[in-house]
Amino acid sequence: MRQLVPQSQRDSRGFTLLELLVVMVIIGLLAGFVAPRYFAQVGKSQVKAARAQIDALEKALDQYRIDMGRYPTTEEGMDALVTAPINEPNWGGPYLKKAVPMDPWGHPYVFASPGTHNNDIDLFSYGKDGRPGGTGENADLTNW
Repeated sequence: MRQLVPQSQRDSRGFTLLELLVVMVIIGLLAGFVAPRYFAQVGKSQVKAARAQIDALEKALDQYRIDMGRYPTTEEGMDALVTAPINEPNWGGPYLKKAVPMDPWGHPYVFASPGTHNNDIDLFSYGKDGRPGGTGENADLTNW
């Protein structure tokens, strides 16, 4: 005698191992195709963010110069944009809303005053690798 199984139990079988493996391969192929394109865009956006931060820091330094009649020295650093130097009554800061930011890769921006590249100041990031020179994301980003 044949055992009767309700229709709902016959249709509720799970996926086979082969079906699961096919789905995993498809997901892996899609991730392999999309991930490199995504991470390339992340690198480009970090370079753009660093350029924007350098521009904003340079503008804050210009405002400091207008108030003080000079740029901060290399020894004072860009912290002079946030904290008043001792015995400086003309300081009109803070010139930044928050502390001096790190570059998008977590390295401090390099500041020199007077500058050595035909500027009053040098302001730059060494890029992703944190070392002078390089290409692509590792290239130096400067204000000159």
